[in-house]
Amino acid sequence: MPATETFRIPKHRRHVATARQHVRKALADWGVTDQLADAVTLLANELVTNAVTHCRISFAQVEVTLTLCEPELVLEVTDPDRNRLPRLHDSAPDEEGGRGLALVEALADAWGHRQEPYAKCVWARFTLARAGTPERAHVPDGP
Repeated sequence: MPATETFRIPKHRRHVATARQHVRKALADWGVTDQLADAVTLLANELVTNAVTHCRISFAQVEVTLTLCEPELVLEVTDPDRNRLPRLHDSAPDEEGGRGLALVEALADAWGHRQEPYAKCVWARFTLARAGTPERAHVPDGP
């Protein structure tokens, strides 16, 4: 049976740290530590920051869900701006932002997004026990 942790934060930059703390605590409670915990926490930070920054819906909330179902851990970040889908792009060396999805691409085993009736969800999947080297993939529909 999978373990799931879901929480919401207001769509404001000052709450990104709160999301990071919730993610770190959930991972620690599940015994997920070291590099994997660092990677999941970093990507949660990036995806929540993207949701907070790019969601155009006033007074929105961002939902974060972690699901641990051996052998995978899935991070999902959902916001109500269903039509602003994430796009991976190359950032110029002097740009201050725009590298979040490149980090997701580099650190997750797979990632993607899906449109729901009233929201969009960006997800990242991590393999806990590796039997060889997994292929990293951007998959546009569902985790």
